[in-house]
Amino acid sequence: MSEVGSIALEDSVSPPRLSVRGDWTLKHYNQLAAELEQLPQGDQAAQRQIDLSALGQLDTAGAALLGRWLGEARLLELAQQTPNLPQERVALLRTVAEALPDCPPTPGAAAGPAHLEVLEEVGITVEGVWKQLRALLGFIGLTLESLLRSLLQPRQWRITSLVAHIEQTGLNAIPIIMLLTFMVGAVVAFLGATVLANFGATIYTVHLVAFSFLREFGVLLTAILMAGRTASAFTAQIGSMKANEEIDAIRVLGLDPMALLVLPRMLAMMISLPILTFIAMLCGIAGGAVVSTLLLDISPAMFLHVLQTEIPVRHFFIGLVKAPFFAFIIAIIGCLEGFKSGGSAKSVGDHTTSSVVQSIFVVILLDAVAAMFFMEMGW
Repeated sequence: MSEVGSIALEDSVSPPRLSVRGDWTLKHYNQLAAELEQLPQGDQAAQRQIDLSALGQLDTAGAALLGRWLGEARLLELAQQTPNLPQERVALLRTVAEALPDCPPTPGAAAGPAHLEVLEEVGITVEGVWKQLRALLGFIGLTLESLLRSLLQPRQWRITSLVAHIEQTGLNAIPIIMLLTFMVGAVVAFLGATVLANFGATIYTVHLVAFSFLREFGVLLTAILMAGRTASAFTAQIGSMKANEEIDAIRVLGLDPMALLVLPRMLAMMISLPILTFIAMLCGIAGGAVVSTLLLDISPAMFLHVLQTEIPVRHFFIGLVKAPFFAFIIAIIGCLEGFKSGGSAKSVGDHTTSSVVQSIFVVILLDAVAAMFFMEMGW
């Protein structure tokens, strides 16, 4: 039969000591907590002579009570100095004593006012954004420093890795880029013609499709697809390597993880994305041309004539010049989140999701800033 835990004062020894007896388990938690409230707490309890030799059954709830009463350091000391205490109880007390500093002192405490909780969440979010921005800027600086150092040492260029990543990020992405932009171009032409037909200006559908894909849709759709497809792959690859301690092994071998893992991926993205953007522009305009030919009675020859004579070439360069910047930021965010991931599968998954969200957000933000800049410059 189990004996309810208790604390008794032994006067037969000098100096008097407190003897912890019986079972300290979750079943007797409330009774034990009430008894402990009547005794000295913290430093006063730690200064007393405590005997744990009569301790019966013990679980984490009882060990936590003792830890809160005596303090983590004192509990750990008693667990190691009690000779008759079974090893499993010593191990439990040691584990609980080491974990208590990370646990809230008052679990289940009542929540504060709602407006204070909202302000606290806003503050935590803003602090997290600031830390992420600092980490991103620091990682950009570290990447540029590694790039400049590698440029001065041609023997350290990793051409094989670069070509392999160009194939993965660029060549393998061509089908999905072509299909998506072709369909979007067709949809833009159809919607534009539906509105312009009311004004008898269906011919301006050519202008709509050309302007939208040369300036915005070609590079933006490609960057968003690459953020979802490639940034997530970079994060998962580097995160898995970190979880398997492969990055630590690279450092032990005297190699630089930045030069080995980050630079080939970044350069591959900066080479692939402009090429994919050019393909996306062609496919988007082709989709608009198909809809114009089939539904609007605009012949392919007329479509090409309007495209050549009335669409300035600067719109093509405005769209294309944004591609390397988008590629750089997508690759940097993907690699950074991979290095930030922990050793668990959940951490790798969380950071993979984070890299996609951050990449898409930053790409759209940069595109909006670039659009306002070019508009103010009259380009």
